[in-house]
Amino acid sequence: MSKKGEILSINISDEKGTAKRPVAEALVNEHGIVGDAHAGAWHRQVSLLGRESIDRFSAQEGRAFSPGDFAENLTTRGIDLGRVAVLDRLRTDEVLLEVTQIGKACHADGCTVFRQVGRCVMPREGIFCRVIEGGTVRTGDAIEHLPVPFKVRVVTLSDRAFRGEYEDRSGPRVRELLDAFFAGKRWHPEIKTAVLPDDADQLTLELTACREDGVDVVFTTGGTGVGPRDVTPETATRVCDRLIPGIMEHIRVKFGSEKPNALLSRGIAGIAGQTQIYTLPGSVRAVEEYMGEILKTMEHVLFMVHGLDVH
Repeated sequence: MSKKGEILSINISDEKGTAKRPVAEALVNEHGIVGDAHAGAWHRQVSLLGRESIDRFSAQEGRAFSPGDFAENLTTRGIDLGRVAVLDRLRTDEVLLEVTQIGKACHADGCTVFRQVGRCVMPREGIFCRVIEGGTVRTGDAIEHLPVPFKVRVVTLSDRAFRGEYEDRSGPRVRELLDAFFAGKRWHPEIKTAVLPDDADQLTLELTACREDGVDVVFTTGGTGVGPRDVTPETATRVCDRLIPGIMEHIRVKFGSEKPNALLSRGIAGIAGQTQIYTLPGSVRAVEEYMGEILKTMEHVLFMVHGLDVH
């Protein structure tokens, strides 16, 4: 399947947790599909499910299910929803949707299908969106998947590496750990690297550019100690709007209990606009320790800064 398909059915209902009935067209506003029970000021305004998923589920259960039976608003055909990631866009002729969640548990007492057969396809393959641009959606409309890259920057701060006197090992190790993290996930990672001297002005320009360019996450390595050229934490702090002290406090306590020198790192975590910034020490071992903890919450922070309540 491709990034383009069609809307096979438009489905609405008066109550949540029930199958939806098909309509030929519907008006979509800032709250979702007008007249549908799931419309509202929240992040799951419009739901989608592929006809391909319905057909697979029908074959597994030995009975036929139809569009709307799973309470999806839009039943699609021909588009590979399995490659869609959170924050991707889906466009029809007039409507633009932003993906906010992949799958969700059925209602407390189960949806109609769950009550009938004991399981449902929506928790695994349903797509949920909020409305970016409203308009009218019609049966037979084309629908296109517009992938949005997960932008990451890895910036090494080192006078020696910048001058070519020392091979940067910490930045490449961050990249390797990120590649392993993204493997098998739906995200569309775009990872770029840079090496800068231990210079506050150059780092400020780099971090400000990342913020303005909509970079999702920045990792810096180096310059977090107490030496005269270690300026990374205070420089990053000035760029950030808010700090997330708990992450780095946890890391320092966890690894400093066995290696007291780890307590000397002044690394910070913070948010600049919608950009996460993490300042890591320059050693490869420290990078591995820090990344192991940061990656546990990185996606959740991304959801939070985009206003997505996916607890």
